[in-house]
Amino acid sequence: MAKIIHHGAVKGVTGSCHQLFIDNDHSVLIDCGMFQGAEASDLEQGSLAINFSLSNIVGLIVTHCHIDHVGRIPYLLAAGFNKPIYATEATAQLLPLVIEDAIKVGISRDADLIDKVLGRLQSLLKPFPYDDWFGIPAGGAQVECRFRMAGHILGSAYVEFKLPDERVIFSGDLGAPYSPLLAAPKPPYKCDSLVIESTYGDKNHEGRKQRRYELKRVLERCLSNAGTVLIPAFSIGRTQELLYELEEIIHKGSDDWNHLDVIVDSPLASEFTQHYRSLKTLWDKEARRKLSKGRHPLAFEQLITINSHADHQRLVNHLKQSGRPAIVIAASGMCAGGRIVNYLKALLGDPKTDVLFVGYQAQGTAGRDIQKYGPRGGYVYLDGEKVNIRAGVYTISGYSAHADQKDLVNFVKRMRVKPKEIRIVHGDDEAKLALKTKLQALVPESKVWIP
Repeated sequence: MAKIIHHGAVKGVTGSCHQLFIDNDHSVLIDCGMFQGAEASDLEQGSLAINFSLSNIVGLIVTHCHIDHVGRIPYLLAAGFNKPIYATEATAQLLPLVIEDAIKVGISRDADLIDKVLGRLQSLLKPFPYDDWFGIPAGGAQVECRFRMAGHILGSAYVEFKLPDERVIFSGDLGAPYSPLLAAPKPPYKCDSLVIESTYGDKNHEGRKQRRYELKRVLERCLSNAGTVLIPAFSIGRTQELLYELEEIIHKGSDDWNHLDVIVDSPLASEFTQHYRSLKTLWDKEARRKLSKGRHPLAFEQLITINSHADHQRLVNHLKQSGRPAIVIAASGMCAGGRIVNYLKALLGDPKTDVLFVGYQAQGTAGRDIQKYGPRGGYVYLDGEKVNIRAGVYTISGYSAHADQKDLVNFVKRMRVKPKEIRIVHGDDEAKLALKTKLQALVPESKVWIP
């Protein structure tokens, strides 16, 4: 079987980074992500630097541009990496925005440094369309590779490698079927070695009808008590899916819904939303049908975007003092920084506030603490400050951009030629163990294990 070394996403759900050896002297890197939450806390100071040899790596494959899959690329470049970076066309368009933001938040705001890193990144980027095989030079030979739609966020892919004796697949992050905007992933015909994520390996999401009902129910409470609904969401993927669903609820709702402001407080999310609009050829049939009827699911009338920090501060103060109902979508998705923290500090103590989690909250993040202790009337530390939680706290897992246990199992089940080896990564211990049990029962003759 193929030789694979894991440099991340083996102790939790972040820091995805895997090294596939083509032969003894050449290898490729699949993703180079940032550690978050408890995983980041466990790292020693300075250990974000690349701690493995780059000498035989001939390229980097990027599955998608979430920070836990690409956040260490600046460190990779700083370590001297100068090989091609392969990505889908949409990911290549979005990646520089993500890396620029990552540098500003976690490294430096020095404009010259940022320009140099982005210049290096652009010079190495090699975009490819979905489903087209392309060659990665490896000494005197080359390995064939292609991107397949993963349905997780715009541009996301699982990656298929054609080695001389086997077919190797890295799932990246797989999306849930029937998600807004994006088509569901289609499993490959065959696979010999599979590296698969397990974020929701022990859970199944609500159906789309049920989750939209739950979302509407939380928003109706907001309308009735003139409070604010805070939705921590990643700037790319989750924000756009939420806007799509909110437009549908408002479109079918009564006149009361016309008084509800929907606020996206994130310059990065606003930029991504513009890119989502420009890349609507990648939308699914349902979304394109709405466009043909003159609707604008990512640019509706009640949508307000906040860009400057001064406007952000004014809005936080206004919502704290006013009684106008509003929905605020802001990053970060795990409340581990970003503008959402200011809203939480100002509004968590108000019983009229609701916090709605629509994505995975990693262990050690403020989001996980609010999710766990909020319903008990507990507290959370934000920027070192103890904040009591009197707000309503809700979780709708169906809006996760990740496949659930059933979807992950079906991804393998629907392969005509099943893997001989399955490695389970990118999940908490309970999720990995639960998925291992399911997959081992599905393919009892295969080696299913957790690195």
